[in-house]
Amino acid sequence: MQFRYWGRRIGWGLGLGLVVVLAGCPEPEVQDLPLAEEPLDYYKQLPPGERALVKLTDPSQFPDFSPGFYRRAGLEQAAANSLEYMSKPSSQQFFPYGEITHAQAVASIETFIEVLRHAQTPEELDATIKERFDIYMSRGCDEKGTVLYTGYYRPIFDARLQPDAEFKYPLYKRPDDLELNPATGEYQRKGGGPYLTRGEIESGALAGRGLELCWLRDRFETYIVTVQGSGRLRLADGQYFDIGYHGNNGHEYSSIGQNLVERGLIEPSQLSLQGLIQYFRDHPEQLDQVLPINKRYVFFTPRRGGPYGSLNVPVTPYRTIATDKEVYPRACVAFIQTQIPSHGAGGSISNQPYAGFAMDQDTGGAIRAAGRCDFFLGTGPEVGELAGRTLSEGQLYYIFLKQGGSSDMALADAQ
Repeated sequence: MQFRYWGRRIGWGLGLGLVVVLAGCPEPEVQDLPLAEEPLDYYKQLPPGERALVKLTDPSQFPDFSPGFYRRAGLEQAAANSLEYMSKPSSQQFFPYGEITHAQAVASIETFIEVLRHAQTPEELDATIKERFDIYMSRGCDEKGTVLYTGYYRPIFDARLQPDAEFKYPLYKRPDDLELNPATGEYQRKGGGPYLTRGEIESGALAGRGLELCWLRDRFETYIVTVQGSGRLRLADGQYFDIGYHGNNGHEYSSIGQNLVERGLIEPSQLSLQGLIQYFRDHPEQLDQVLPINKRYVFFTPRRGGPYGSLNVPVTPYRTIATDKEVYPRACVAFIQTQIPSHGAGGSISNQPYAGFAMDQDTGGAIRAAGRCDFFLGTGPEVGELAGRTLSEGQLYYIFLKQGGSSDMALADAQ
């Protein structure tokens, strides 16, 4: 498949590239992607009012859920995080999702936790899911279920709580003249109208308002944090300062990497996190011209115990996904089928088949279609290497408790 996508999402966290090659290390092996006759448009929008999921009625179309039996670590806690979100009254405004009520979505997560606890074999897990749940499949980008998966992670960079000659690029807290429009779910200037763009913010439009949260030494590293939407920052004494997403300026995300490729300034093979870092180190004069292309800017707040997703609950490595919340249901149980990169012998990295459950707990500015899904892989540079290589098609399913079914937990609460 010839991919048209060169960027990443922006919610609390986004990846930036496709192939990561660490400076000073042997180039890992990369599998070539076969070319398709016609590239798919993974960003194809659904008609107004349409949802991403279609209920499957033919059992022959159901996926095999048994691989999820071997990928349960952290899944129960991730599901509990979703229940925490669903317990908030504000979550009710996003339901019903089609025929799925808020109560049914909650019962689905509760029942899923029970099934995870009691299934003794992969076959039992598969059979129980198919017996107790209705199964929905994403339309994807082509009405055939094709979804492009990418990866994101939380980076670690050096930072200081006070500026100096070396650390001079700030990250900002959310301004008090920015508000969330409940009708659109987007941030805007109080009273209406667009807020400052990235270019205006980085040119000092917020200076003097006491909004600086910390300072980084590298301008492009600062940019990366505002794209990932979260960061673990290492201070001078070796302590870590964790920051998380606290809103954005309401502008759409644009890929600077795609812009560099289209202008012939880098080759597609350089389109990776490390490749972009190296490019801007070699060509710092390009920063002023290129970074403002992405007008979207994320604001931060100190956050312990994270990282956190857009639902304001912790996200879990390999158990959290990010989707377009305009067309996908929040916090619900999903099942992934795709390929993801993994380390092999001799330092090689190659794609391997992956199937497992995850909770839909995050979103982002560049994840705006039924054909896109972002997969959270964790924290740190090694994880970033894998996240930067995550780029594969697959399918995406959701499960909901059948009408008339109820969890033991829900019945106990009722009694």
